[in-house]
Amino acid sequence: MKADDITLVLQRAGQGDPHAGDQLLRLVYEELRQLAAAKLAREHPGQTLQATALVHEAWLRLGGEDQPHWANRAHFFAAAAENMRRILVDNARRKRAIRHGGDLAKLSASETGFDFASPTADDEELLLVHEALDALAAQDARKAELVKQKYFVGLTLEEAADVLGISVRTAKREWAYARAWLFNEVQRLRR
Repeated sequence: MKADDITLVLQRAGQGDPHAGDQLLRLVYEELRQLAAAKLAREHPGQTLQATALVHEAWLRLGGEDQPHWANRAHFFAAAAENMRRILVDNARRKRAIRHGGDLAKLSASETGFDFASPTADDEELLLVHEALDALAAQDARKAELVKQKYFVGLTLEEAADVLGISVRTAKREWAYARAWLFNEVQRLRR
């Protein structure tokens, strides 16, 4: 698939072509599915969200067949990355709420007489990263977008640099900064 093909279909969709949305989905579906599968492969083993479901939900949030105006391929994939991130965060919040009993009163293990194993921290970690990423976005939107493309969508640095329209060298430098900044912020949020 050529980037130019996607850009042309995105332009047609922005101009109101009723068939462009369907054609766009055919052009980007496999790439979005591979990115979603790569991201979900890094999730904890109990993950119930499937790559196909993640792509379909992201597609619907992007507008489905009624696509809005996209400036270019990078704009579309940045929006897709943001939607995938939000879906994963919403899923983690939902599972955490269920896991922690929703509105039920919490009791310590000693009060119940049972010895429970502690739940995995993967959803908690995702939510901490989400909060830290929002803070980074307020400070430096491009670095936050780079993290979204790499961490939440699963792009390589080279692919993320291409989507963001920056050099690979700049992407490497900004990735190193963003990782260190996010590590410190997540540590601060844990306290």
